[in-house]
Amino acid sequence: MRIAYLECFAGISGDMFLGALVDAGVDPKLLHDAVAALNVGAILEIEKVDRSGINASKVRVLVEGASAETAANATHIHHHSHHEHHPHGRSLSAIRTMIENVPLAAPAKATAIRAFELLGASESKIHNVPIETIHFHEVGAVDSIVDIVAGAVGAHALNADSWICSPLNVGGGTVECAHGAFPVPAPATMDLLQGAPTYSSGIQMELVTPTGAALVRALNCAFGPSPAMCVDKIGYGAGSRNPKRSPNVVRLSLGETDEDGSMSGDIVVVMETAVDDLNPQILGDFTERALQAGALDVMCSAIHMKKNRLATLITILCDRARAAPLQQLLFRETSTLGVRFREERRVCLDRKFVEVKTEWGEIKIKIGLLNGVEVNAAPEYEDCRRCAEQHSVPLKVVMQSALAIYQTTLHP
Repeated sequence: MRIAYLECFAGISGDMFLGALVDAGVDPKLLHDAVAALNVGAILEIEKVDRSGINASKVRVLVEGASAETAANATHIHHHSHHEHHPHGRSLSAIRTMIENVPLAAPAKATAIRAFELLGASESKIHNVPIETIHFHEVGAVDSIVDIVAGAVGAHALNADSWICSPLNVGGGTVECAHGAFPVPAPATMDLLQGAPTYSSGIQMELVTPTGAALVRALNCAFGPSPAMCVDKIGYGAGSRNPKRSPNVVRLSLGETDEDGSMSGDIVVVMETAVDDLNPQILGDFTERALQAGALDVMCSAIHMKKNRLATLITILCDRARAAPLQQLLFRETSTLGVRFREERRVCLDRKFVEVKTEWGEIKIKIGLLNGVEVNAAPEYEDCRRCAEQHSVPLKVVMQSALAIYQTTLHP
């Protein structure tokens, strides 16, 4: 299994990520061609630089011959009313269409679009406006488009089975945003890094930009220490500034691990809280609401708490995009005063469905596949329950019959 590990001891930005990709061996021509295909009047300038004694690759985005760095990231993302004209901005839908029409590999385009969707969703939530009213300032949008699209192309060129990221050093001080000075991290960055381990080393500057955070999220990075692997490539990507005794670089390590790639899985957020004063009727209602709000699963377990009180442990599984609204739902609908959350890797079988005809009606069979080989098959509960109720037949009889029909007629 091939692992790509990002060490963000000096944060991460779009240009730092591009530099690390080039330094780790990604062919610069691949990135130049991707930028040219965008046709946004931008080119990449790549050079070797020194950052506190570390030899690193620096990538600059030039728009019509001028550096676009000062116009990038959150300070040039704005929201507007539906009645305003946008002569100097690109909406999320326009950027999505642009990326979809570029002749690049589908996985790279999907990652780039996902990064912009994450950026737009964060700004939409922060400003409490519809996502399509978010517009990216002309020059800043070009810089971000180039960083994200080229970053996605380069990342997929590494053919890593899994991306892992260290805790992120976010820096400190303040950053100028469209509506004034905000403490670091910037609002969009803070939102994008929900659930990720972050810290500040005390350096008074913005170290993680919204573009850098969006790329980390779009690559579906797990978070943690460097895994056991045999490293064969290392790349250092340089940021613009060069503070003394603090290498402003991100390090990308590539290597092989003995872990089976089929077990890499995906990342889910696990939220937990324990309550000892909640009406069971409210708990049942909350479970239904959480599933309707997009939870992958909701589990309730009986536990003992302090003072020997019987209580309920509520555990919710969800993807990252659903974590924030489900957290709000927990606070709003239950009596909890605090919620714990963490990210875990989940491995799932591939699934497909087939239908069987029973004497009581059609019933779907859910089939679990491991590397294309069937390992599980079970009739869908709701189909079986419906047939059992309509024909006054025991549920277990319907389930047994449906599975038997599948095994004798459709089983490969």
